Parts: sequence; C-alpha cells; structure tokens
Amino acid sequence: MDNDVALFEALAPTRQALLESIGKVVVGQQHVVDLMLTALFANGHCLFVGVPGLAKTLLVNTVAHAVGVQHGRIQFTPDLMPADITGSEILEEDKMTGARKLRFVKGPIFSNLLLADEINRTPPKTQAALLQAMQEREVTAAGHTYPLDKPFLVFATQNPIEQEGTYPLPEAQQDRFMFSIKVGYPSMAEEEEIVRRTTVGVMPEAKQVLDRDRLLALQGVLGRLPANPDVVKYAVKLATMTRPEHKANAAQWIRWGAGPRASQYLAIGARSWAALRGHEVPSIDDVKAIASAVLSHRIVLNFEAEAAGMTPHSVIAQLIEELG
Repeated sequence: MDNDVALFEALAPTRQALLESIGKVVVGQQHVVDLMLTALFANGHCLFVGVPGLAKTLLVNTVAHAVGVQHGRIQFTPDLMPADITGSEILEEDKMTGARKLRFVKGPIFSNLLLADEINRTPPKTQAALLQAMQEREVTAAGHTYPLDKPFLVFATQNPIEQEGTYPLPEAQQDRFMFSIKVGYPSMAEEEEIVRRTTVGVMPEAKQVLDRDRLLALQGVLGRLPANPDVVKYAVKLATMTRPEHKANAAQWIRWGAGPRASQYLAIGARSWAALRGHEVPSIDDVKAIASAVLSHRIVLNFEAEAAGMTPHSVIAQLIEELG
C-alpha cells in the first residue's frame, strides 16, 4: 500500500518531467502530448491524424526516447506484407552437421512501443496484421504464438483519407485504438520557433525520464485506482448517446455509433488524465477532456451531417453539451 502511495504521488511530477523533456524537441502541441501521455500510462494505443509535415513521427520517437523503452518503426507502404510486420521463418543449415531447420526471425512488432508510420498507406490485409497484437499482446506466425513483452503499445500516424494513395482503416482496427488524436498546424509563433530550431545548429535531444520497469510500475498503480461510479455512469451514458437509436438531438447526425469499448476507454482515460494531475478520483470534467479523442474515430456520420458541414468532433461537442 505504501509503495502504491509513493507511485501515485510520482505520477504528476513524472508527467511534468516528460512534458519538459519532450518540449525540448517538439514545439507546441501540448494538448496532443498530454493525450499521448494519458494513453501511454493507461496502456492504450494511439492514432495520430494529420497532414504530412506536422512532426507526428518526431513526436512518437521523442516520447519513446523520453520514456526509455525499446521502440520499433514500420513505414507502411502499398507493397508491405504481413510478414514484414510480424516476422517470418527462414531456413538455416547447421555448418557442422548439414542439418536444416526453420528459425523464426522476429519482425519489428516485437518492441515495447511500435511506431506504425502512415498506417493507412497500406491495404487492409496488411493493416490487419496488427490486430491480434493490439488486442491480445501476442503474435501468431507459422503456427506458433509468441507473447509480446510488456508494455506493448502501437502509436500510429495516419494521413487524412482525402490524401491520394491512402486506404481507410478497418473499423475493427480503429476500435483497438484508445485515442484518435488530431494533430493540427502550429501557430505562427510556434512555426517561427520550429524554423529557428531546425535550420541552425544541432537539434536538441529529449532527456530520458523513465525506464521500462518504472513505466510498468506506474501503469500498474494507475490500474489499481478506484473507479468513480458517477464517472462510469457518465461515460456509459455519453457512449450510448452516440448510437442512432438514442433520442439525443445530436444523434440525428450519426449513422453508426460507438460500442462498449468506448465506455471502457472513457472511464480508463479519465482515470489516467486525472491521476497525471495528482487527482486520485477522476471527475466528469476529466471524461469531457478526453471524450473527443475516444469517440471521434468510433462514430460514422450520415449524409445529412456531411452536407451540413458537421464533423465527428463537433457532433461530440453537441452530445457533451446536451448531456450536461
């Protein structure tokens, strides 16, 4: 119990240290970083959506270095095959005996934090190679199942679907991501700072703040925090309001709503968001803070919404306002 208290008290200072370390490399995007850290400590996968050139890849690599975990990277392309992700068997010959045997060579998915760069540049068949790993934290290849080391997290970047040469993510895979985080353009002042940093001298590096064991310990204590019944009730209510059969006014814009996993992630995300700010018990405001990141990729808008210029984020804002 005493150890849990000490670990909990370390969460908020650790978040601050990570923000400072990451801020030495990544200019601005603090809300994006905050959501990423919330998912990281909640042991949830993240999808980062934005046009090319917004430092999504740099952000994920910087976080991996600051957290001190083993990280891998896959550049998704149209010709990428599932074996390029999971690994494959190769035939080896013993030089002494001449005997031949198959040996499994692990792919880049065998890491603690996997950067799936431009995940929607590859067809759904290859995207689906991540599904088992994201849900079960294990990989099946050549008839054998291999467990993945803890923690295992997928931080994927995605270009908007309107970009030429992209494929929509399968709904089942989108649902495996705890958060979908929109990465926007920097402000003018931030862009000036980016230019100063990247065109003169040597790029700064993030300081390592954690290591794998420490991260696992902090994830563990966060998972043992008590649930707030009011937060659970609010999370479930908000998720059900996204379903078209619900009587919510904003549901008129929705063709397909969020499933039960959304309710789970709303509650877990609120707990992580609150704990990283030193609050033992999450509040409804904590649910609201992460609601758009949890729900935006889990709802499909109808034609009327698109014609009216609605977006998933604006619909979710309406639902929150309606729920109160």
